[in-house]
Amino acid sequence: MSLLLLQVFNGLSLSSILLLIAIGLAITFGLMNVMNMAHGEFIMIGAYMAYLVQNAFQKLLPASAFGWYFVVSLGVAFVVSFTIGWLLEALLIRFLYGRPLDSLLATWGVSLVLQQLARSIFGAPNVAVKAPGWLEGGLHVTADLILPYKRLFIIALVALCILIIYVYLYHTAGGRRMRAVMQNRQMAACLGISTRRVDAQSFAFGSAMAGIAGCALSLLGPIGPTIGTYYIVDAFMVVVLGGIGKLIGTVAGALGIGVFNTALEYSTSATLGKVLVFTLIIAFLQWKPMGLVTMRSRSLD
Repeated sequence: MSLLLLQVFNGLSLSSILLLIAIGLAITFGLMNVMNMAHGEFIMIGAYMAYLVQNAFQKLLPASAFGWYFVVSLGVAFVVSFTIGWLLEALLIRFLYGRPLDSLLATWGVSLVLQQLARSIFGAPNVAVKAPGWLEGGLHVTADLILPYKRLFIIALVALCILIIYVYLYHTAGGRRMRAVMQNRQMAACLGISTRRVDAQSFAFGSAMAGIAGCALSLLGPIGPTIGTYYIVDAFMVVVLGGIGKLIGTVAGALGIGVFNTALEYSTSATLGKVLVFTLIIAFLQWKPMGLVTMRSRSLD
């Protein structure tokens, strides 16, 4: 029984990490149809913000305040990633709407530039982020089952992010404008919605969510300039499997991939498990190419 509960928890933990990484990409890809290959580098930015805030707390503040550094780093990662995402959209992405291949190549070039910039600033070797004391240890469920506080915190963080995004999309004027542009851009523009402003805000917000994901990933292991490249393919798989532009589809896609990946890795091996998951996704998309959840629209295109 303890082994089964552990496998379920591992699946939920992996799903929460994939969801936190993919949620920003789902907003960007679903709204603007921009294949942002630099999404992984915003994860890297968030992780390095946690590293910088940790060092600042260690050098400038008393030891008793160190436990609060990670909460501060989440806010710093959000603000910095949001700002860089806004600038990237204003300086480059805005000229590439409707040109998916060009946007893919351009953002891939941006990702290489950001990786090299990180190497120049922080060095090529990986660096470590020390978790605050209140995230050390784990919850003892049974004598054989211990749930790490770090992963429980990430699951709670993902749940909070999903709740905030849901409230924004379905209970605020800004969220209604975003959904209108996502469903029918031309009609939204005819009704007076500034699609240009919605695009900029959405791209910046998606980048900020990637920054929060990178900050959370810093709790699980060392970080380096290429940390984002390990997750970008999985993020795209979650978005495509869930259905473009649907929040509930992204959640379902992350849960499905996380649970199946954990189960298959346990019964086979890590490499074979990932291959089997990828094969199952391809087979499913052959049967249902629009993903798990499709968007209803009156658009004719």
